[in-house]
Amino acid sequence: MAKKFIISGGGTGGHIFPAISIANALKRRFPDSEILFVGAENRMEMEKVPQAGYNIIGLPVAGIIRKFTFRNFGVLYKFYKSFRKARKIVKDFKPDVVIGVGGYASAPVLRAASGFKIPTLIQEQNSYAGLSNKMLGNKASSICVAYKNMDKFFPRGKIQITGNPVRKDLFNEISINDAAIYFNLSPNRKTVLILGGSLGARSINESVLNGIDDLKKMKDVQVIWQTGKNFSTQVDLLDDIPNITVVDFISRMDFAYQLADIIVSRAGACTISELCIVGKPVVLIPSTNVAEDHQTKNALSLVDENAVIMIKDKELNGNLINTIKDLINDKQRCDVLSENISKLAIIDSDERIVNEIVKLL
Repeated sequence: MAKKFIISGGGTGGHIFPAISIANALKRRFPDSEILFVGAENRMEMEKVPQAGYNIIGLPVAGIIRKFTFRNFGVLYKFYKSFRKARKIVKDFKPDVVIGVGGYASAPVLRAASGFKIPTLIQEQNSYAGLSNKMLGNKASSICVAYKNMDKFFPRGKIQITGNPVRKDLFNEISINDAAIYFNLSPNRKTVLILGGSLGARSINESVLNGIDDLKKMKDVQVIWQTGKNFSTQVDLLDDIPNITVVDFISRMDFAYQLADIIVSRAGACTISELCIVGKPVVLIPSTNVAEDHQTKNALSLVDENAVIMIKDKELNGNLINTIKDLINDKQRCDVLSENISKLAIIDSDERIVNEIVKLL
């Protein structure tokens, strides 16, 4: 008899893409299985999940506002409606296991599954657990995490360190020459990859813009600068700079990672998991616009392993360009960072998570 799985959660790419990776791994293990996603209405999972080939149902759930406001009464009412709808979905679909990846929608679905005595698994991406996952931890059957010391959030006996699933294209074999041709750059110059995010991290982009003259002067160094779509119009005003390739979005991150000698990035959990596999020297700039400042906590867990350099967002101006200049000329420091971040890589996270799901079957 074909197995059935519900995967619930979303809201951001950091929840959605691991969820899709888990679904793909389940399909490889159980080709005849049925997989249903449950997300939040009007959130990005309602678009991204069908694009990946899976069915999804939306709930009218919304996130709690973390200060006193009467709007939270509306949030509670939406949760009540979502819980009722989730109970019906679980009852009708009859899943063998329900997997929650965090985000608004996972709480009502996993609570409903627990009410029907259906095994549940939580996948927590960050080093600081999200609110939904913390609420669900005691009733979950198994909890898959990417960082050590997560027993401060979850029952120790339920925790398995599996890492975060990453995109399979990271494992493509690509030559430096092909990567350089893709970006119209030289394969013989040191390359700095600066990731301003898919929408555009204003503080990173403004720091790069303010230091553009210094970047132009750096001998034998070239830059790939991903600005994000919200910042690209400001950069369009720049004259063409021979050693700097500016793009609003990079569709072939495997090429970018291959060419890079140093990577500058935000500190999202799934991005960090990718960077561990890539194994290059990394400068992390945690975003402050996230719940519980979890990106800073993610970054600090790597700083403790001497695996990355971290710059606080408010200390970027001047520090970012100076850090790049110092690091690009310090081979010994680069080698140490590369070695230490590579030690943290988990390349088969999706398969490890499926192994835990199989145990629940």
